[in-house]
Amino acid sequence: MKKLMMICAMVVGFAINASAQTDNKAEFKFTEEKHDFGKVPQGKPVTTDFVYTNVGEEPLILTEVKPTCGCTIADYTKTPVKKGEKGSIKITYNAAVEAPFNKTIVVTSNAKTPTKYLVIVGEVVKASAPTK
Repeated sequence: MKKLMMICAMVVGFAINASAQTDNKAEFKFTEEKHDFGKVPQGKPVTTDFVYTNVGEEPLILTEVKPTCGCTIADYTKTPVKKGEKGSIKITYNAAVEAPFNKTIVVTSNAKTPTKYLVIVGEVVKASAPTK
């Protein structure tokens, strides 16, 4: 019985130690994870910045920022973001087609949550004719 209790205590100790180690990982805290552009004139690309802070202990490194369609371009902080510092992901949407849009950007990193999904939404409307 003593051996069984000792084994259980060791397993619990290892589990606590393992979870404590993952708590040191980098982690995102975004100011927003979804951006609504509202109504966008057709033919005019729009841009937004998703700003984040590393609230973890280790430096946060983005390994990939991948839009789910070719109409969206991403540029992002490529250097490690230290604890408490900010980084950004700049998203540009090409408003070429007149229609509502809902696009997802997949962010991969070394964070506790290794995959994050950012979303942009809005509606591309016919551009108004220039006034004379």
